[in-house]
Amino acid sequence: MLTLIVGFDTKSAAALSKCMIMGASASSVWYNLRVPHPTREVPIIDYDLALLFQPMLLLGITLGVSLSVVFPYWLITVLIIILFIGTSSRSFFKGIEMWKEETILKKEMVNRQETFVNSRGELLIDTEYEPLLPREEKSKMQILFFNLKWKRLLVLFLVWASFLLLQVIKASLLPVPNVFKYFHALTLSVILQNDVAVCGAWFWVLFCLQFPVALVVFGYEAVKLYRENKKRISTGNTESICEASIEWTPMHILFCAVCGIIGGTVGGLLGSGGGFVLGPLLLEIGVSPHVASATSTFVMMFSSSLSVVEFYLLKRFPIPFALYLMGVSIVAGFWGQFFVRKLVTILRRASLIVFILSGVIFVSALTMGGVGIEKSIKMIQDHEFMGFLNFCSSQ
Repeated sequence: MLTLIVGFDTKSAAALSKCMIMGASASSVWYNLRVPHPTREVPIIDYDLALLFQPMLLLGITLGVSLSVVFPYWLITVLIIILFIGTSSRSFFKGIEMWKEETILKKEMVNRQETFVNSRGELLIDTEYEPLLPREEKSKMQILFFNLKWKRLLVLFLVWASFLLLQVIKASLLPVPNVFKYFHALTLSVILQNDVAVCGAWFWVLFCLQFPVALVVFGYEAVKLYRENKKRISTGNTESICEASIEWTPMHILFCAVCGIIGGTVGGLLGSGGGFVLGPLLLEIGVSPHVASATSTFVMMFSSSLSVVEFYLLKRFPIPFALYLMGVSIVAGFWGQFFVRKLVTILRRASLIVFILSGVIFVSALTMGGVGIEKSIKMIQDHEFMGFLNFCSSQ
């Protein structure tokens, strides 16, 4: 839409869209933190899944942002169409399955109510009763603090800060005053960056340091889930470790790692947000729509903010436009969450969240794909260069 309406080129639009995603995800997280889990006495954000996917997403984003400098417009357009149509289709069919399950559940509830009434409409059993242990009503602040797990948040923040520090250090093209202006706390990185040349030895050393950071955190969480899953199976406990209903086997863990990297790469390359991959993935592994939405936006808040910093260091967007669009997205994200939650509560169909996600992805595929095709055709007519750019010389 930024390309179609405002007239930004595809790469600048991708960078600005990351600013909008960061604003929308931050406001959505704030809203979700004040909402209780729909069925259980646990936080609505699944921190186990967040810790599992966040490092891989951040790693993928750094790869995606680097590839965005190299990839031509036509290839980005092809990737947009293939990925977005694929994920939107899968989410749509998942939503249909959930809709059918909800319909069956509603019919069962109606049948149960009918069994308590005789042919004359008289109540046979008083179904209005107070539960023995009524659910305690919590205030918004109590729910907020219950949903916040400070130790997990600290780990997530440290991973994010590690990636951010590495990006700032290797951003050798930024003038030192600008870095001081926006990153006062990173004085050491400002000193070091003067000695880091683009595509030099230290540049690639710093780039490769992101891999062990991501793999250590992912590996720790993966081993934890695997051991806990194995322990529960041995004791006959069928309860899920986290919100996901899958068994945490090595193949499933590897699958999640690959999907996390792909989601991050797509987010960094296209500016689409890793949530377009993470959201459908969480639904695929059995996470409920409420928790999938809350967890994916929570992870997106970290990943999109890292992308914004990287795009800023690459000087890929005008700051006034970015601040304005971010402000609009914050307001839209908050009220969007509010109205969707209200609609789901009234209709009692969580599958609406899945349909909305599928619709947004599909519309994005049409608009971004259409604009990309038009731009590519124009480039062909103008005999512009449409090959891969050199990473080192194009920065």
